[in-house]
Amino acid sequence: MSQMNRRRALQLLAALGTTGLTAACATDGDDGPATPTGKPVKIGLIAPQTGGLKAIGDEIVNGFQLYLTLNGQQLGGHPVTVVTADEGETAKTGKAAVDSLLKQGVLALTGVVNSAVMVGIRDTVEKARVPLVGSNASPKSLQSVVYIWRTSYVLDEPGRAIGPYMAQRLPTGSRVAIIAPDNLGSRDVIQGLQAQFSTAGTGDPRIADPVIWTDTSSTPGGTAYAADIRTALARQPDAIFCHFAGPAAVQFIKQLYREGWTGPIYAPGFLTEGTVLDEVQEVEARNIVTALNYSADLNNTANRTFASAYRKTHGASPTTYAMASYDAAQVLDKAIRLAGGDPTPQQVNLALGKIGQIDSPRGAWQFNQPRTPQQKWYLRKVQRDGQVLSNVLINELATLG
Repeated sequence: MSQMNRRRALQLLAALGTTGLTAACATDGDDGPATPTGKPVKIGLIAPQTGGLKAIGDEIVNGFQLYLTLNGQQLGGHPVTVVTADEGETAKTGKAAVDSLLKQGVLALTGVVNSAVMVGIRDTVEKARVPLVGSNASPKSLQSVVYIWRTSYVLDEPGRAIGPYMAQRLPTGSRVAIIAPDNLGSRDVIQGLQAQFSTAGTGDPRIADPVIWTDTSSTPGGTAYAADIRTALARQPDAIFCHFAGPAAVQFIKQLYREGWTGPIYAPGFLTEGTVLDEVQEVEARNIVTALNYSADLNNTANRTFASAYRKTHGASPTTYAMASYDAAQVLDKAIRLAGGDPTPQQVNLALGKIGQIDSPRGAWQFNQPRTPQQKWYLRKVQRDGQVLSNVLINELATLG
């Protein structure tokens, strides 16, 4: 899509702001939201409310609430109360959040940003037999679960999606320096990259150098990555591959440029999601190419409704975090409706396996056997779009899941 067409599309979205909300809320003609037919239900939403992951937590809350706003504060014909709990940044704090919500009698759970938290709460959720429709964290190791579903991705998929593209773009004899915080999510992402970089897999000499593991803080200081970046640049790489998000992404991008790097940067799209591009300069981010399961400028009916309503409500473009949480609400809407007038958590969980294809802002998707999405992945490049830096959609990369 050209810059002129993209600007025209955004103008149309803005113009659709009011009508989009009205159309999305209506169920039969112009009569507005349907009258609730079931008893009130509670949904427990787990998200970080402090720390470096708070911005992602806010997006998750925003996305879920937007779906409710567009659908009369109902799910499956039932009035909904959303009860939130602070995920924190550790498995212990995440478990405390889940325990608190379960004691309040929630019908289902959603949210969860941190992969370590998701792993830490697995047994609690499975034992409670209350479905969790996770909207972000999805480590590869989370397998053979019955009550945990995810509307996001599996964390090795961003690397699997962008690996073949990088292999095609980088000539024989080039070198990639891989830099990431030493945590579960990074290991999954990098494993996916190594597995799909080329037919040579992990033996490809272009990605053979050892990974440079960095500080794992979600709120790193202004020099937290400097020494590791110097180690990477000493290898004289032709490209950088990294995995950061939120404040850590801002600091990494700034410190990488400060240390003299002006070459290509490849990453999962988390590197430039949310407010990251508001906090970096164009010169610092101009060579960043990312892979993600969503782009705010996707041209489909569901995204036009979602993105227009999100911009109207929050004054910013939506992220994959908000989109996946919006879809979590949509998934629960369908499942609760299938479960009937007096649903139990177990009935909702069974219904989740029967909902079929989801008409999502990311494009149509459906749950696969491991309870994660089978979905498209997109290539995006940081470019100036009018007056702001944006993640501009380039093309489709793959269908994974």
